[in-house]
Amino acid sequence: MWSQERHDKILLLLRERHRLTTDEAARELGVSRETVRRDLIELEQGGKLARVHGGAVQSEVPAEASYAERAQSRRRQKQAIARQAVTLVKPGMSLFIDAGSTTHALAQALAQAQGLRVITNSVAVCDAMAGRQGHEVLMLGGEFVPEISATFGGFTVAEIARHRVDIALVSPTALDARQGAMSYLWAEVAVAQAMLARARQRVLLADASKLGQGSRMQVCDCADIDVLVTDNEADPQELDRLVRAGVGRVLF
Repeated sequence: MWSQERHDKILLLLRERHRLTTDEAARELGVSRETVRRDLIELEQGGKLARVHGGAVQSEVPAEASYAERAQSRRRQKQAIARQAVTLVKPGMSLFIDAGSTTHALAQALAQAQGLRVITNSVAVCDAMAGRQGHEVLMLGGEFVPEISATFGGFTVAEIARHRVDIALVSPTALDARQGAMSYLWAEVAVAQAMLARARQRVLLADASKLGQGSRMQVCDCADIDVLVTDNEADPQELDRLVRAGVGRVLF
């Protein structure tokens, strides 16, 4: 397991348990206690957790909200974004859709479209679209992460590279004119980057609360975004900065 994958898993375990011992982390990750200690030191230096005797606790710096929390927040805005994104999709198109509460709303809206080929790492997206309106839905293999209900890892990325699609629709944690699109977990970044690299059109879905914000790791530059779909609460000045930074066009 790569160090970034271990870091992601440690942060997910801390989010769930709030406190994690070195022995618990070593068992969960299948690595030595010394490897865990090095990982905890690196994560503490990055401000992601606080080390205590025998393990670590969550940092006072707020982490990304859990998937369940995100699914319940700003639902009206996410549904509005989904309705706008659907206008980009034509019958018979092939799509990449990544895992997230906004892309889940998109999948629910796309369920009524016709004959799409959808490739996703999200169980929620599969559940929303499989067996409806003649859609072909492919669930990507990989390591299943129950906290997000999606697959990640090197196998997932390799599977993505086997396909070429019309549109990739991904939802990052944050989007800033200087830093571009960003997400919290390296595993999420790797999947989003792979999807964007294999799509003819690259579409990002981000509600107004994500604009002008930053996160841990960059997904892509603004110049790599063909279309940004957001909601009507977005700050016009922030949208202008994003367009000047290279975003192709904005829908809201």
